[in-house]
Amino acid sequence: MPYHGEFAWGPNAQMAIDTIEMKPTRGVPHWLLNVMEFSELDHFSGHAPGSYERDPERVYLDFQKAHGGHFVDQWIPTNPLSMKAKGFDHAQRSATTGAEDIVCDGMKIDSPEAVCEHLERFVWPALRKRMATFDADKAVADRIAKEREVQAFVGPNFLKVPYDGMGAFPAFRYGTYGYVNYFCAYALYPDVMARDFELQADMAVIANRASARAFIEGDLPKLKRLDHDMADSRGTLVRPETLDRIWLPQFARSIQPLLDAGVRLIWHCDGNLMAMVPRLIECGVSGFQGFQYEDGMDYEKICRMTDREGNRLTIWGGVSVTRTLPHGTPQQVRDEIKWLVKHAPPVGFFMGGSSSIAPGVPRANLAALFEGFDYYAKHGRG
Repeated sequence: MPYHGEFAWGPNAQMAIDTIEMKPTRGVPHWLLNVMEFSELDHFSGHAPGSYERDPERVYLDFQKAHGGHFVDQWIPTNPLSMKAKGFDHAQRSATTGAEDIVCDGMKIDSPEAVCEHLERFVWPALRKRMATFDADKAVADRIAKEREVQAFVGPNFLKVPYDGMGAFPAFRYGTYGYVNYFCAYALYPDVMARDFELQADMAVIANRASARAFIEGDLPKLKRLDHDMADSRGTLVRPETLDRIWLPQFARSIQPLLDAGVRLIWHCDGNLMAMVPRLIECGVSGFQGFQYEDGMDYEKICRMTDREGNRLTIWGGVSVTRTLPHGTPQQVRDEIKWLVKHAPPVGFFMGGSSSIAPGVPRANLAALFEGFDYYAKHGRG
């Protein structure tokens, strides 16, 4: 039980705790829903129109409680403010959203060679400095304090599970350099990429040792979702065989401190990540979330898999936010929820959306989503 009895957990939070601990539960819990249309946050939380923009944290929390949420990991109450009624405002374009020029540290990134030069001149020295100056005690205290602060705000019937800063590992740097520049560098200069992943892993091991201490010393719920988009609708962004050589060994090394502390790690799946699933399990990942079924993610097959110790996986079964919710009918939403529950593993199963829910989803579909979640939370799978 997390927090050594500091909170008198309500039934929703207790169901989430039991599910994290892979215990049987009568009902099926569900996690935070990041609905990004202001009017729906106001409507379903019972607030007057315009309330979310005036008091985003309170309305966002009331919305989560209104649909009976059981737990939250990534607490992002102001995230919908980045979204307009018809989608993201791209007035300020980034390296992956159409920026005409990509400039880092005063250096124009316009070629794979520029990527390598910037890594060597700026990124790697900064990583080495961060490793040399990392204050583990402060990191542990800060991470525990942040989790407790959010838990106190959301209350004892809505469990806060660690997220921000609690699980580091090597990442692709397309967000900094843009897709073309970065992946051309990946293809042309594998030795540079290997060195970058190795240095990222060196830092991640240090950071994750602190996170492991925070989980233990803060008695935090031992579950962590790892997020990094490594696939599109066709498959992995690079050939899996190259990941076997230069990324997966560093990823496995990075997460070991968390595994040693008994933290269950689950992976957020965007696109068709099927080729990565067994590889991630072999590294120690013990669950998955965010399936894009329409892109080839075989939910039923994954739910039958086990971790590398032979135990059931933790599964967050999400109703599709790219197909069913925006384009389906309320009955199709209900049918998808029923399908998710039917094929779910017997323990360790949560429901939710497959990712954030963008503006434009019919209100009737959202209502069907909430009704379905409420039914299975109260009545279980029978």
